[in-house]
Amino acid sequence: MLSGKGFKLVYNVSGGIKAWKAETALGPQDLGMDLFTGKESAEDILKVAYSLEQGLRDFYLSMEEKAENSRVASLFSKLSEIELKHQASLLSAYNELGREKVTKEEFEAMVAVTAMEGGMTTEQYLELFKPDLSSEIEVISLAMSIEAQALDLYQRVGARLTRNESKDIINGIANEEKSHLASLGKLMDEL
Repeated sequence: MLSGKGFKLVYNVSGGIKAWKAETALGPQDLGMDLFTGKESAEDILKVAYSLEQGLRDFYLSMEEKAENSRVASLFSKLSEIELKHQASLLSAYNELGREKVTKEEFEAMVAVTAMEGGMTTEQYLELFKPDLSSEIEVISLAMSIEAQALDLYQRVGARLTRNESKDIINGIANEEKSHLASLGKLMDEL
């Protein structure tokens, strides 16, 4: 099942999830699901995803301002720039749907920031993970946790959606989250 979803390396853990010793998605199974009804159009999915990316970008920008270590501040700046690329991808997908073409400003006027990726607020992520925001490694770990939560949310939403076009869009967004995680893993390796 996992290899069919694009995972290249799959481990079969004896004892199942109870024997798993690494990180897992956290929180209740309905975490973030209040952002989606399950009947969204493809456009609606892209608007919510864009707002979640904006929430994460705003978080990174606020953390950049608070960072006392210049290397950590630079890392938060880099992470916020990555979120801009994610947002551009979502806007492009919206415009490729072939309905109304909109500018970035017009699109942003249609979305409302309610949470960060994964469905939690900034405060919830900081409380849950309690990262040392002066450590580059902990900042990358936090970013990876947020991306993993987002992947989990998009997969759960995808299973609940009723429209095929919407399912295709959310599955595409979930696949992007996988590549975001891989990029963060490479960044972690560089440190």
